[in-house]
Amino acid sequence: MKPLFAEFVGTALLVLLGNGVVANVVLPKTKGSGSGWIVITFGWAMAVFVAVWCVEPISGAHINPAVTIGLALADKFSWQQVPGFIAAQITGAIVGAALVFLFYRDHYAASNDPDAKLATFATMPAIRNLPGNLVSETIGTFVLLFAVLMAVEPSITQGDALDLAKLGLKIGLGSLGALRVGLLVLALGLSLGGTTGYAINPARDLGPRIAHAILPIPGKRDSDWAYAWVPIVGPFLGAVLAVLLWSVMR
Repeated sequence: MKPLFAEFVGTALLVLLGNGVVANVVLPKTKGSGSGWIVITFGWAMAVFVAVWCVEPISGAHINPAVTIGLALADKFSWQQVPGFIAAQITGAIVGAALVFLFYRDHYAASNDPDAKLATFATMPAIRNLPGNLVSETIGTFVLLFAVLMAVEPSITQGDALDLAKLGLKIGLGSLGALRVGLLVLALGLSLGGTTGYAINPARDLGPRIAHAILPIPGKRDSDWAYAWVPIVGPFLGAVLAVLLWSVMR
């Protein structure tokens, strides 16, 4: 249960800090209001850095169902652990989004922009073109997973950690090193994030979107479930493609 709890905590931290920077930028009357895309991309990169840094020794810091699926497809993670990891990631994302709302609740009340409120929870495309949006999410996640797979190697430690390694629980984003993962996500946000907001993580989008639907946010709009499938399907497609290319190149 410890690796599952670590995935829950890591994804909650990821969303708390990642969606937190979005709230700081797009909600009114914050110290960071209007500070722009560079702040958001850097904040998200640091959110990944902190989340990986905190939980990598325990679970491998997947903090992303597409990473979990990709590593399982590449035989670097046990398939029997996949459902539990994904459930922990989605649940952690819901909790992280709820904490963002609690933290910025006065600023949500001060905002008259329901789209901005939704943007602090889930991604939305800059230009709504679902096939094109799907391609964006697929390519972004492909780059993420390909970089992970080209760098990650199994780690074997002593005692209980050895048992985790045998199950594939010590292999994940954290094996790259937390700083390198953060820089990878920074590059993705700066270069490929402008079309859809680079979810590249089904839990990061679905969990907060669920939170948006159920939380008592003043003046909120619908949660845009018609778009919600794109940041779920795209990352999984990108993961599959990354594994295929990795299999050819290794």
